[in-house]
Amino acid sequence: MTAAASDRRDLLAGWEKHVEWPLAGIASLFLVAYSIQVLGHPHRVVAVALNVVVIVSWVVFGIDYLVRLMLAPQRGRWFFRHLPDLAIVVLPVLRPLRLVSLVILVGTLQKAIGGAIRGKVIVYTVASAVLLIYVASLAVYESERSHADAVITSFGDAVWWAFVTVTTVGYGDFAPVSVTGRVVAVLLMIGGISLIGVVTATLASWIVQRVAEEDDANRAATAAEIQELRAEIRSLRVALTGPQAMDPEAMDAAAVDPDAMDPQAIDAAAMDARLSDAEPALDSSEPKEPAG
Repeated sequence: MTAAASDRRDLLAGWEKHVEWPLAGIASLFLVAYSIQVLGHPHRVVAVALNVVVIVSWVVFGIDYLVRLMLAPQRGRWFFRHLPDLAIVVLPVLRPLRLVSLVILVGTLQKAIGGAIRGKVIVYTVASAVLLIYVASLAVYESERSHADAVITSFGDAVWWAFVTVTTVGYGDFAPVSVTGRVVAVLLMIGGISLIGVVTATLASWIVQRVAEEDDANRAATAAEIQELRAEIRSLRVALTGPQAMDPEAMDAAAVDPDAMDPQAIDAAAMDARLSDAEPALDSSEPKEPAG
């Protein structure tokens, strides 16, 4: 990597770090304005103000995309890796889904309070699911309510449809009929599959960690039991051989540190003690010559 490419990468990382909070705030305003537009049916001044907020938010996100593209070390590769960002900026129908960037706010708060990686994944998953369902409900309700053949005619129906779709259940009682609604449905299905994959991977990693912790605990308990058995064997050897059969230096070492005893030395001392005890019996058992 050249120095220029490294500098551009550092600039890109710095830009993304500095705009993280501002973009999260703008996305929050965009969410509020879009929700009021869809659910509140505003008129005149309020409608104009909400349109301004939505347009300004869209422009800011577009500027952010262009700046990141210009700062990318390899623009071609970055462009193809961020095609969804381009589609969200260029295609108005996909603009509401840009609100998923609110997860940035959740991630920033998690970094501030710390916590385990699994906890962060759970927070990301829950936040993403809530945002995805809510935004998809708004988008499909806005696109379906004015259609003649629509069956999703209330926000409650839209929320129910979003829950059923994101969990890949698909009862079929509600389905979008407009092109915009079907595009939202496809994106919601993809998002639902991704969320299920994240939840499954998180659960699997938790199970693996619990099994590993229990295995480590069992190994530690087994090692402790082995040490206790070794200590008992040493004490039994000392009791069987007796202090008179051991070398004085070995006895002193054993008194200080039982582990310092040499098992071979103890066995040799024990053998000598047995031979010493057996010598009188051997002498008494030898046949004596008759007196002449």
